[in-house]
Amino acid sequence: MTNSNPLHITIIGGGITGLSAAWYVQQEAARQKIDITYSLLEQSDRWGGKILTETVDGFGERPFIIEAGPDSFLSQKPWAAQLARELGIDDQFLPTNDGRRQTFILHNGRPTPLPDGVMLIAPTKIKPFALSPLISLPGKLRMGLDWIIPPKTDDADETLAQFIQRRLGQEALDKIAEPLLSGIYNADAELQSMMATFPRFRDMEKQHGSLIKAMLVAKKSRAQTAPNGDAPSMFTSFKPGMEELTLALRERLTGDCRLGVQVERLAGATQSPITQLPNYQLHLSDGATLPTNAVILAVPAFVAAKLLAELAPQVAETLRQIRYVSTGTISLAYRREEIAHPLNGFGIVIPRSERRRINAVTWSSTKFDHRAPEGYALLRVFFGGSRTPEMMAVPDQALLPIVQEELAAMMGVTAVPLFRRIYRWQNSNPQYDVGHLDRVAAIEASLPPGIFVTGSPYRGVGVPDCVKQARDTAVSVVSNWVIGQLPNYHSQQLTPNLTLVKFSQIHNFT
Repeated sequence: MTNSNPLHITIIGGGITGLSAAWYVQQEAARQKIDITYSLLEQSDRWGGKILTETVDGFGERPFIIEAGPDSFLSQKPWAAQLARELGIDDQFLPTNDGRRQTFILHNGRPTPLPDGVMLIAPTKIKPFALSPLISLPGKLRMGLDWIIPPKTDDADETLAQFIQRRLGQEALDKIAEPLLSGIYNADAELQSMMATFPRFRDMEKQHGSLIKAMLVAKKSRAQTAPNGDAPSMFTSFKPGMEELTLALRERLTGDCRLGVQVERLAGATQSPITQLPNYQLHLSDGATLPTNAVILAVPAFVAAKLLAELAPQVAETLRQIRYVSTGTISLAYRREEIAHPLNGFGIVIPRSERRRINAVTWSSTKFDHRAPEGYALLRVFFGGSRTPEMMAVPDQALLPIVQEELAAMMGVTAVPLFRRIYRWQNSNPQYDVGHLDRVAAIEASLPPGIFVTGSPYRGVGVPDCVKQARDTAVSVVSNWVIGQLPNYHSQQLTPNLTLVKFSQIHNFT
């Protein structure tokens, strides 16, 4: 359908969520044959948000490839891979080196292998688990009680710490769950919402009565579907780095995409007499005013709160309740011969009880090919977050000696790195505290007409989660107009599987 006054959508935020939202608005408008224009606004001088890849040449036939943000996406969640296929870059997929997969946990100051057969947090092989020094005998016996402890059958939220303590005990929380699971979210296990971060574990408990039983069933199922052990890699990246995804997205966007532009005020809406849709006014940092019918806020919750303070003060207050923490990484390059450690795995996670000044170490050049030249090694050290927030205040010149001391103590690495790259992400990681999903539902239900929120503050922080939320939001915005708002565009023109929903229901994605 062509409209002499095309509808306009504005997406605020040019990270992976905002870029994906723009792409799916573009795709859905074309599919529905609606004349829609859109603007994508990003206040910084680059696209991609926390997805940032740096290439360092001069040390071999191929460069070092350093990730400032996420180094991969979870393959089991299909949405990032689906987007890559739509963009035609799936030939650049790079799986992890699963033949060298091993996770180490720092235990009494020494890297200790996670026992063979431990799936996520539960053992599925008796002998390796029984022989491992990671968990004491009383701790192993307590974990075994998971077989007989009655399951929790309601859907009430609880912290990750409460769940693990209830099912597997305190030692399992300290040595396995806290560094592995809370580390994913840079979260405090004592505050982290179980239902918002790992609802699958509650489902396993309800269905099988035991996490260990559920993991054994999953292991058997995986063996049946991949009898030769050739199951797909758990994590996937791109050969040139994760920025391949955001660069490909930006190249294929045909709308009005602007860098270096901040929205300073989101003014109240009037209703268009033609489309019956709201008309918002965005006041921009360059002095311009941008009229728009709908706004997708793909920004941190505290930024969304500031923009909505005038239009929806209660929503803004709830948005402010979503906490954030700051995180950082330092990537270090070495000659391989100068590191005696075998680097025989993907890295080391560090329990809070070890009281170290860093949170984890990824052996990037082991985890992935194409990350370091032949004869070199690349390590990535994590700091900040909920575990070591004080490290975010350490200046760059003081950070390197601290990290070198930690690597020497844990891995025996004493060589001076060839170079280092430090990245700091201030107030970048949303915290899914207990009750998070209720807060998100309250936000979504109370948004003004034509205003949408999406991305990592709400229903998943990983790249696939952000892509999915962006897609769902874009489809909901466009389809809502198709369903109820545009004149002369009625149900006979809709696709057969399009569900008619009330406007207030559109935000309730599952």
